[in-house]
Amino acid sequence: MIFPLTGILIGAITGAFMAKRRGGKPADMAQWAASLGLICGIIGLFLLVFIERSYS
Repeated sequence: MIFPLTGILIGAITGAFMAKRRGGKPADMAQWAASLGLICGIIGLFLLVFIERSYS
């Protein structure tokens, strides 16, 4: 149950750092954090479904 939430958190932190490293403004950092958070959250969701289905 925690994989999607962890993916969102890791993606958001990574996205904000990537935007800041490239010299982005706070709006850029928010956009990168949101997009990478969604991508990593979806990956975490698929990982959760795969793990749950493999143990049943």
